[in-house]
Amino acid sequence: MVTQSKFPSMSRALDSSLRLKTFSSLGEYNLVLSAVHKLQESGFYWSTVTGSQANLLLRTEPAGTFLIRDSSDNRHFFTLSVKTESGTKNLRIQCEPCGFSLQTDPRSLQPVPRFDCVLKLLRHYMSTKDSGSAKKSYYIYSGVERVPLLLSRPLSSSVSSLQHLCRKAVNGQLEEYSAREQLPMPIKDFLQEYDSPV
Repeated sequence: MVTQSKFPSMSRALDSSLRLKTFSSLGEYNLVLSAVHKLQESGFYWSTVTGSQANLLLRTEPAGTFLIRDSSDNRHFFTLSVKTESGTKNLRIQCEPCGFSLQTDPRSLQPVPRFDCVLKLLRHYMSTKDSGSAKKSYYIYSGVERVPLLLSRPLSSSVSSLQHLCRKAVNGQLEEYSAREQLPMPIKDFLQEYDSPV
């Protein structure tokens, strides 16, 4: 196990709650550090909000509204809090050397996809009404209840700049790698800093 304090040059890079976590490797630390930078830019990262505070924030929101916050469990870095038809559910995001995944219930038979970025994980589970193909449904378990996992929109924690909103819109339109390659290098670099439409 590696603690964040073993990387003194990066000690100010993480929020205080994440500084107390234990990292299994420098690779895992870099994965989490990259995720934190993108989440801070996202506008829906609520950092140190607790589960009960997330419940209050999402209480009056429509089903499918979600936010990302720091996990209160020392074995995990992030938690996805999502409003469902059955109330707010808190799902831990697991971090392993191969990437991020949602913590699964032992009763689930679905394979768990892994992503190198929390934003890509969210994008995978978000509903896409405009896509012509049927999207696979995912379920979470709450007690004995099986609840469909629906992510439709993030709950903003801050106002994003117009520049960032434009970047998200462009990323949403440039899903194909070939279209991105045709852009000038400064624009490609800017889009790559936050490479998600979420």
